[in-house]
Formats: sequence, structure tokens, C-alpha cells
Amino acid sequence: MILFWVPRLSVLGLCAQCSASTVVSRRSIYKVCPLCDADGEDGLTTQEASRRLEEYGRNELGDAGGVNPGKILIRQIANAMTLVLILAMAVSFGIRSWIEGGVIAAVIIINISVGFFQEFQAEKTMDSLRSLSSPTANVVRDKQNVSISTSEIVPGDLVELKVGDTIPADTRLVETVNFETDEALLTGESLPVRKNAGDVFAPDTGPGDRLNVAYSSSTVTKGRATGIVFATGMSTEIGTIAAALRKKEGKVRPVKRKEDGTAHPHRYLEAAALTVYDAVGAFLGVNIGTPLQQKLSRLAVLLFFVAVICTIIVLAANYFLSRQEVIIYAVATGLSMIPASLVVVLTITMAAGTKRMVERNVIVRNLRSIEALGGVTDICSDKTGTLTQGKMVAKKAWIPATGTYTIGDIEEPFNPTKGEISHCSKEPREMSEEGQGERTSYAELVQRSDDLKEYLRVASLANLAHVRETETGSWTARGDPTEIAIQVFATRFRWNRRDSTAGEQPAWKLLQEFPFDSDVKKMSVLYKDQHSGKVFAFTKGAVERVITSCTSYMGEGNGELQSMTDEYRERILENMEGFARLGLRVLALAGKEFNEDYEDGVEIDRNTIEAKLTFRGLIGLYDPPRTESAASVKECHEAGIEVHMLTGDHPGTARAIASQVGILPKNTHELSKDVADSMVMTAAQFDKLTDDQIDDLPVLPLVIARCAPSTKVRMIEALHRRKRFAAMTGDGVNDSPSLKRADIGIAMGQAGSDVAKDASDIILSDDNFASILAAVEEGRRTFDNIKKFVLHLLAQNIAQALILLIGLIIKDGEGISVFPIAPVEILWIIMITSGLPDMGLGFEKAAPDVMERPPQNLKAGVFTVEVLCDMVVYGFWVAALCLAAFVIVLYGFGDGVIGFRCNESIGDGCETVFRARATCFATLTWFSLFLAWEVIDMRRSFFNMQPGSKRYLTQWLIDIWHNQFLFWAVMTGFGTIFPILYIPGLSNIVFKHTGISWEWAIVFIGSFLFFAGVETYKYGKRAWLRRRAAKTESAVGSQSDEMKPFARYLTDSSLKKDAEKA
Repeated sequence: MILFWVPRLSVLGLCAQCSASTVVSRRSIYKVCPLCDADGEDGLTTQEASRRLEEYGRNELGDAGGVNPGKILIRQIANAMTLVLILAMAVSFGIRSWIEGGVIAAVIIINISVGFFQEFQAEKTMDSLRSLSSPTANVVRDKQNVSISTSEIVPGDLVELKVGDTIPADTRLVETVNFETDEALLTGESLPVRKNAGDVFAPDTGPGDRLNVAYSSSTVTKGRATGIVFATGMSTEIGTIAAALRKKEGKVRPVKRKEDGTAHPHRYLEAAALTVYDAVGAFLGVNIGTPLQQKLSRLAVLLFFVAVICTIIVLAANYFLSRQEVIIYAVATGLSMIPASLVVVLTITMAAGTKRMVERNVIVRNLRSIEALGGVTDICSDKTGTLTQGKMVAKKAWIPATGTYTIGDIEEPFNPTKGEISHCSKEPREMSEEGQGERTSYAELVQRSDDLKEYLRVASLANLAHVRETETGSWTARGDPTEIAIQVFATRFRWNRRDSTAGEQPAWKLLQEFPFDSDVKKMSVLYKDQHSGKVFAFTKGAVERVITSCTSYMGEGNGELQSMTDEYRERILENMEGFARLGLRVLALAGKEFNEDYEDGVEIDRNTIEAKLTFRGLIGLYDPPRTESAASVKECHEAGIEVHMLTGDHPGTARAIASQVGILPKNTHELSKDVADSMVMTAAQFDKLTDDQIDDLPVLPLVIARCAPSTKVRMIEALHRRKRFAAMTGDGVNDSPSLKRADIGIAMGQAGSDVAKDASDIILSDDNFASILAAVEEGRRTFDNIKKFVLHLLAQNIAQALILLIGLIIKDGEGISVFPIAPVEILWIIMITSGLPDMGLGFEKAAPDVMERPPQNLKAGVFTVEVLCDMVVYGFWVAALCLAAFVIVLYGFGDGVIGFRCNESIGDGCETVFRARATCFATLTWFSLFLAWEVIDMRRSFFNMQPGSKRYLTQWLIDIWHNQFLFWAVMTGFGTIFPILYIPGLSNIVFKHTGISWEWAIVFIGSFLFFAGVETYKYGKRAWLRRRAAKTESAVGSQSDEMKPFARYLTDSSLKKDAEKA
């Protein structure tokens, strides 16, 4: 465990029994850093942090459970498939059929062992993924702001905290700005607690009253702060109650009581029955796990009852005789219906899927999302940092009194000394895209314009970013990308915030800060000019919101304030449109002298600060689209997925970026007017509509600008009403409702808040839209592979059951049915011959057309109409060929005379039966292995699985070699059949067959017919699908390549309306 870390405790002569928070809360800010051997400006070095991590351990609350081997072992035993095997084993031993019973016991042990090992590995994988998706913390390491896992926080770390963050460890605050935290988990206090870094408290102050300390696991609800970590792990205050937090909920259903606390007797019976139902359901897996796991567990229970029915049919066909042969036949028929390796293979496949997603920058927080990703029909994405690079650069600025400023091309976005500046007296609305103005110097511009100085003062002070030059001459930046870009712009004119607010006698003192709020879309600060004693308010934010708060602006040339009019507001908006047409994100800057009374510690109404402002100008920021965004959006369209961009930017900027990446068509004139108008809306327009009006839109908006968190929720609800399956991205605290409401919530790993991550299903570690597409592709691939091995397993079960049930008509001299396949043969095929290839199918790569198909139908799950048809067709075809092989050997080339007790031994005239059974077994084994290769692609020919390949004769060899696990699993199946057939004792006593010779010709002919039948069936499927696709294409008509993704909008009712109007 990690003890609290106060290295100079004995030197200070403090009480050894004092808690860490007691020690630091009684010390002033200036004594905290020396006490914790920390640097309050540049943080720790990576080397020092690593040393402390090794010395003091990880910042974790002990073992929170982790992987429980006992529970995994119980799950392997407690499922319907294993229970059938146990029942069959008990019956076999009960009738003294020692060989069959022993083999079944061995199969049970192998199945449980393999299942335990694989699920244990899968649980460890998910456990490691949960650690990857654990909350992160922003710390300063090596003078840089970096995001690390909270488990890597060490004592002495300098952490930066903002709204939505989870406090990573107990922290002594050194700077607070309107900082409040929710400490309900620790203190039970329902209201947020206001913190103040400058306070000092007596040693006997309780934890909840130490207002200069932020406690681990509490959540930041307002403001921002920086602090020094002084306690980690179990030494934190929350560590003392960690054990209580881990208490499990009771598994007993509560009794429904009346208002007076009493309950009717039947309520106790009801609660007991429901508790038993829950226990049995959990035991069998039908009400725990992912939806697919539950569905397959219910399938297992269904197959259990089918197996019982089949067993009764066998007994009935043999007049319910209690002879050993009859009972063994019944056991064999029951076993034939049980896909014993299904649960194991499913676990392996999904675990492999999570690993592959991590490699593609996607962290899965629950297995349910792997299944759901394959069914995504709509992706609602943010713009900044997801579709774009998130590397903001201030390219243009406009000041009403002076004109437009343009920054030239730069390669170092954080370096204010790089990049030339041009000035033009024209307004942005009057300039062409190429127009920049006359080149000049930064110093000259500042010297000749007081209006520029006022503009720069707002730009630098209404800003939280840190931009500074290091000792080596390089420039570093910390903070939000937007604010960094604005701070770099101000620093070009030697107007850096740090120069004004740092030092022993700063020129400006921050009094209050009102952080950016996604509802008001503004950020404001209150500063005091230390020289004049005056107080000023500075605001930046969305142009439409800021100008409504402005009552004046600086006119051109006269140096006097002018009253803001509606006409001038329209003029500002026109200039904003001029910037937006260039794809720039536009913000407005404003300020005023604050003449109200101000008192330290008294909170001021935000509306008072953000009223009667003076408009100072606009700034245009460029965030270029990621190079892979356009290709990813195009691939989404090809996959039948609509992409919606929900952004806080101006409609012009949003439209420009959406057109660049392909979310919007460039040729909107080819669309009907109502469709084109619906494609781009502002949040104000969208939120103004009722639900019925939204449902009447010909198409839901592809771009919503000035988007608020509530707009995202309404968008998700609108998609759900249209029966769409939506994924939503988010990074802020206010995004958590939409992330939870979405079918798949996607949080940003780098820019996302801890609250957003906790509400999400998956996390993008690189904040890249292309990673969403990668997640969808992996989800579809995993879903496809699950369908493949489920089809492979159940088709064999159908074939085996049909062989045994139809084989009931074949009877020996005593009128007892002779099974075409022995019980041990069935177990061998289910567990070995089929089990290993099924695992290989789980590792199969994505099909070439996996992203060219429409999304999966999650309501049908893996049991689509196509899978069910394939299952029946393949099952019947395999059964027909295997029975034909058995009958040909027995009656075609044999004399058809069946001896006695041919289900037990080869004596008494049963040699022909044993040879026929061996032929049937060999045929079924080969068909099982060949079928594993055939279902790699459920539609394309096994001999031509790669479209466009020129290797007409050898392509299938390359395809089967590509998945080497599957290849060697099939080869193992081919190889093991020979010792089973030809080793004396093993062959005739255990497997109840004997070696064959000329019968191999029947096996080869049957294999040829197997391929011919399967390939013919696939060809018929492809022909039907081509006809259906042709009808769809003819209905849509021919469109340009650019408009093809939007062709579905051309068939909307809107076109008919336009035609009627015309």
C-alpha cells in the first residue's frame, strides 16, 4: 500500500499520527512545494516521476476485484451444454457403458479446462482494457502538459483540474479560479464545495472543511485549479472507505410491501420465486452477459430440450427398451444436438476483437459495444479534433477601427516569432479569398493603434492557455487548442498573458473567471489593473452570442465609441461569414470597464459581467481537416452509414468543413430544395421544431451548427424514432446525457472529460474520426465471424441429429436401431474436429466487402434469415451424403445383413456395419473440415473469395493459408482421423468402427458432391442477390460518383413535392 508522502515530516516536528491532508492544509501555498519537493511551475521530470512511481507504487485503491478464477470455473460448469454432457456421462456410467462414460468425462474436463483458460485470458484482457479506459489526469511533466492515467500519478505531481475532471489524488490546491468540487462520495455533502487555495486551516479541521484541498475521486463541477499531489492510493481520504464502496448488492429479490411496511404472504412467495429464477438464469447464463451471450445461452437451453425430445424419439422407436444399446443410441442423439464448444469460441472471438480494437486506437469499455458496432447506421460526430486535426492557428483578425490582419503560412503553430503579418484596411466581407493586404511588422502595428492594444488585451487575458519560451529557445504551449492559438496570436505582438499576470508585482490580477459554457457559448474573466485600480471585464465566444451582449464598438478613425445598432450587428455577421467561407472558426472579442462594486469572495452574477460590452473584433481560427477524414466519411457512405456533424461552430465554417470531408454534397443543386434546406441547420432552428416537425423532415440534418448539448439529445431521439442505430461522440461534461442516450457512446481519450468517458461505451485514444470507422469495421468483422462459427457448429448439429434420427429405421436382427455414428465419434467431431476450426473462424480477417454492406440487423442478431437457411441447407446436404455413404457400404456393396448388438461390438456379423460406420464418420469429419473453409465467405465461392483476383486456380490456396490457425486446425482434423480408424482397440472398441480401404473412394466422391452442392447453393444465392441489387440500382438511377452516397435523398418524397409544384 502507498503511505502518504510528506518526506520532511520529522524535520517539521509534526505529529506522526496526522493525516496527509491535515499536514498540508495547515501550510500556506509557498510552503507546500518545498514540503512535497515539488515544482509549482514546471512540474516533475519524467525520470523523477518514474522513480517516485517505483518507490511509492501506483495510485490505486488496492485490488478492486479483478479477475475471479472461481467464478470463471463455475461459469464453465454452469451452462446448459455442459449439463447435458454431465447428464450423458451419468447415464453412461449408470448403464455400465464405461468407455462412453469415460470419453464423455474426458470431454467435459477438456471443455472446462480450455474454456476456463480462454475465458480467464479474455477477462484479463478486459481488465487491462478497463485500466486503459480509467480516468486520466492532466499533469505537468518536463514543462509540458500531458495526459496520463490516474494510476501513474505520484506525490509531488503538478496537476491541472477543470470542469468534468475526476480528482486523481488528494491534492493541495495552489491556484483556484471559481473552483468547486462535488465531494458527496466522501462527505455526503449534496452541494458542491467552493475551494480557496489561499486559505490555511487548523489541524483539528475536518476533511470536509479543508477548503484548500481537493480529494481523490471527487468531481470538478465549476472553475479550474492547479495543485500539488500529496497523497495517493490507499493513503487518500477516499482510500479509507474504499472497502465500503466495494460491497456487492444483494442477490435476493426484495419483498413488495405496503405503505405501512407489511406484506401479503403471496409477496414472500413471489420474491422467493423471482430470486430462484434469477439464480437459475444466472447459473445458465440466460440473464447475464452481453445480449448475444444471453441469446446463445437461451439457444443452449432450447437445444437441451430439443435433445431431450430427440432422446425420447429414439427410445420410442425402440419401444422404450431398457437395453444398453438403446440407451446409448439415445445418449448419442442427445449429444448430437449440443454445440459444446460454442460458449468457449464466442468468448475467444470477442476477446480477440477487443485486442484488435486497441491496436486501432479504440478502447472497448464493455463487450456489448462490440456486438452493437456492427449495427451502427448513423454516426454523430463533433468537428474539432475529430474530423479536424485539433491544431488551431489564428489566421485572420478583424478590428472595426483598423481593418483586417492576416498571418502567413507557418510550420510551428506554437512559435509566435514565425510567420509574417499583413494588414488591409478592408473588412473581411470586402476581401477576396486571396486578398491579404500589405506586409508589415508586428511592432509597427501595435505602435500606431490603440484599438489593436485593446483587442490584444482581451485576446491575452480572456484566455487560460500558457505559451512561453523555454530555456533552450523552443516554444511550448499548454491549454485548449483554441485558446493556445489566440494566445500565440497575442504573443506575436509581445502581449502574452504570463507577462501581465506573473511575477511578484503583476500588472493585472485575476479576480473572477466564468469558464466557457456550452449553453451561453461565452467565456469571461474579471481583472484588476494594479496600476490604476480599475476593474475590467473581458469576454470571448460565439459571435452571435457576444454581439448581443455588446452595446458599443470603436468606430473607424474617430477614436470614439459608437452605439451598437442592429445594422452594425448585421455588418459584423457579414464579416464573420467572410471568414467562415474560408473554413475559419470565428470568435468575437469584447470588453468593458467594470464599474460595479467588487468584494473579494463574493460571487458576481455572470449576466452582470457579460452585459453592456464594447465589441473589439473578430478572430478567425483555422483547424484543417485530418487527411484521412474525407476517405473515412466516403467509406462510411459506402457502408450504408450516415455521418452527421454536430458542432459549436458557425454554420458557414461547419458547411465548409463538412463539404471538404464529404459529409455534404458539393452539388446541392441536384437535390430538392426541402432536402437541401434540411441538411444544414443551426441548433436554434432544430430546437425550435417540435418532434412531429422533426419527424416530417425529408432528411435529418447532416450538419447542425452552434450545437448545444440538449440538441445532441434531441438528435439521438429523432434518430431512434426513425429506427436508426446511432453512435454519438462527446468530450465534455454536458455531453454525457447524449452519450448515454446513444446506442454507442464514444468518448475522446485525449480531449474528453472523465465524466464523458464514464458515460461512454468506447473511447478513442487518438480522438480521430477514422478510428470510429475502424471500430465499426472491427465490430462488423467480429459479428461476421460469430455468424460463421455459429453456422458451422449448428449446421453440423443438424446433420448429426438427422443422421441419427433417420438412421433409426436401420435395425439389427433383434429389432434394435443401429446408429450410423457412435457417441464417441459424435463427441470427437464436436470437440476436436469442429472445435479447433471454429476457434480459427473467430480469428478470420474481415471480408473484402465488409464495409460495402449495409449495417447488421441487431434485432435478428446472428440468426438472420440467410444464416438460418444456410444452416438448414448445409445440415440436410451433409446428412444426406453421410447417410448415403453409410447405406451404400451397408447395402450397396455389402449383403445388407446386420448381426446382433452392433452398437456394442464388431462380433456377431457386425463387420459390415462397422465399416459403414467408419465410412460415415470419415465422410462427416471431412465435410466438417471443408465446411469450415466454405463458411469463411458465406456468399462467394470458396475457390474465388477475393473479388478481382487473377489467380483463378490458386487463389483458394492463398486464402486458406492466410488464417494459419484455421489452416492447421483443419490439417490436424485430417491427420487425426487415420489413427482413430486404424489403431486396434481405439478403433473397434472405443469408436465402434473399423479400418476401411476401398470405402475411401466413397469418401472422395462424397467430398466432390459436397463441394458441388455447396457451391451450387452459393451461386444461387449470389444470383438472387444480384437481381435484387439490380432492382435497387434501377430504382435509384444513375448518379455521379460524388452524388452516389446521397442518392437515397433523391428518392425522397421531397422530389415528388417539387415535381407537383412544377
